[in-house]
Amino acid sequence: MNKQNHALINTVGHILVIKLNRPEKRNALSPDMLLRVYDAWRELDSNKDLRCAVITGTEDVFCAGADLTAMYVGNQGNEEIIKRMKKVPDLHWQALLRHNRPYKPIIAAVEGFALAGGTEILHGTDIRVASENATFGLTEAKRGLFPLGGATVRIPRQIPYTYAAEMMLTGRHIDAKKAKDFGLIGEVVKAGEAFNRSMEIAEEIANNSPVSIKAIMRSLRDLNEQISEKEALEQELEIGWPVFESEDSQEGLAAFSEKRKPNFKGK
Repeated sequence: MNKQNHALINTVGHILVIKLNRPEKRNALSPDMLLRVYDAWRELDSNKDLRCAVITGTEDVFCAGADLTAMYVGNQGNEEIIKRMKKVPDLHWQALLRHNRPYKPIIAAVEGFALAGGTEILHGTDIRVASENATFGLTEAKRGLFPLGGATVRIPRQIPYTYAAEMMLTGRHIDAKKAKDFGLIGEVVKAGEAFNRSMEIAEEIANNSPVSIKAIMRSLRDLNEQISEKEALEQELEIGWPVFESEDSQEGLAAFSEKRKPNFKGK
């Protein structure tokens, strides 16, 4: 058995906090870590009291990708983990947000290295904050591997194609400034402040109407560029219009009129 949990999961108010916790291996992905993160995403999706999530690493590293040494020697983890992964064969991909992403906002707080799978998990998140000492890279080609976490499909849709191609084909590391210039992350903060800033954003989201957030997330998740603009706009109306008939909508309008903070109940 592992002497420590490779991911620590807790809640702060309406916010689910996931901390990758394998610093001696630069938070390299392990079966234990993937299992715990997978369970956390399922909890985020099913728990009505949770409104968003923040995923982060330790103080000086986010995630250095797969544990290549363990891959080479064929170490798959303990029997319990192997049993779970047989039951859910794509558990590791879901943990990395390749698919079956929760319909709630996910914020990434990055300090230090976010390489290979550590960068790939970012394209499954919605808001990304990095410290000025963060380093990113899709380094699989340097190891004769392939970024199977969805990077070749999703990242070119999120940042300019030429930047995505450069990252994957060179395997080069890029710093936080360039990552922001590329559009891979949204905000750069001082070293050590990524988590605090991400929690501030999460609190803002958690204070908004859960009905509105749920509908916005459904639109963001489902109406991708593979759907024509005409069809996407039609579906957007189907998703968004019921929000205006919700109790949260009435509460939001009342609070605005009465110059007070709204008390949203997610109804």
